[in-house]
Amino acid sequence: MNQTRIQQLLSAAAGCRLLVIGDVMLDEFVWGRVSRISPEAPVPVVEVVSESCYPGGAANVARNLVEFTPSVDVLGIIGSDLHGRRLRDLLHQERIGTGRLIETDEMPTIVKTRIIARQQQVVRVDRERRFVCDQAMFSEILRIVEAALPELDAIIFEDYGKGLITQALKDAVVALCEDRNLIITVDPNPNNPLDWSGVTAIKPNRNEAFASAGVPATEPVDDPLLDEPLLNVGRILLDRWDAGNLLITLGEHGMLLFERGAAPHHIPTRAREVFDVSGAGDTAISLFTLALAAGASAREAAELSNLASGIVVGKLGTATVTAPELLGTTP
Repeated sequence: MNQTRIQQLLSAAAGCRLLVIGDVMLDEFVWGRVSRISPEAPVPVVEVVSESCYPGGAANVARNLVEFTPSVDVLGIIGSDLHGRRLRDLLHQERIGTGRLIETDEMPTIVKTRIIARQQQVVRVDRERRFVCDQAMFSEILRIVEAALPELDAIIFEDYGKGLITQALKDAVVALCEDRNLIITVDPNPNNPLDWSGVTAIKPNRNEAFASAGVPATEPVDDPLLDEPLLNVGRILLDRWDAGNLLITLGEHGMLLFERGAAPHHIPTRAREVFDVSGAGDTAISLFTLALAAGASAREAAELSNLASGIVVGKLGTATVTAPELLGTTP
């Protein structure tokens, strides 16, 4: 795909309106240096140099989208706590709609704290409790979705397995969208196996795809089109999920797109150097969905998604990609 086509899609994307539904969280980064080992235990002592926070999980998907369109909202659950207020503030600063966030006293805001020294992650600390959706909350979520539908071109389900995304919620949202010709994409979680029939596209990574298919994982081969176990998993999931498209991300081997009635299509990676894979999946589903909403074919959307993912893994932290960076990656 050349620069002219990318520019056309990005221009069209600027008018697209998207809603991300999923598990939102706050990503904290503690940046430091290591100069000694602790006398208390055989672990490094990290001397803190700086700290930073970013929207994480489904909120990071929205953060990737807002680089290309001003019409992005996120629907998720936050706690009535300091971290929830911090997350809301960060989203507001990045021009992401927060009016569809639901605040509750029943659970804390999910926080993931990464401690990084010498460009290496030393440890990650998670603060979370699985969300259980009662009938009142379920009805409120559906009310919010139904009210938003006339304004939308696409919906992304971003499932981090924290409890928000359920079969009942997916089925109800798809039913609401049935006559609206919306793009609906999914970043699934194999620990939360759902029937995803009725959606436009699903994007697992390689490990998630094998787990979702119930097939033992195998070592990847250099040419994914010769990777028979992977090809078999793709066929299983395309049929099981009854999706129009299945995009499996393969890390250093790029992506493999499965479309109904077509041979699998391999997109080689464009990453030059990998520093941090945090959030790379968020970037992939964001750009894939946005491109589809802008009128791209599934192959074009996968190629744009692959370009974006190759850029973001070359950055430290929960990073995003910009339009100039995307245009700069093509000949």
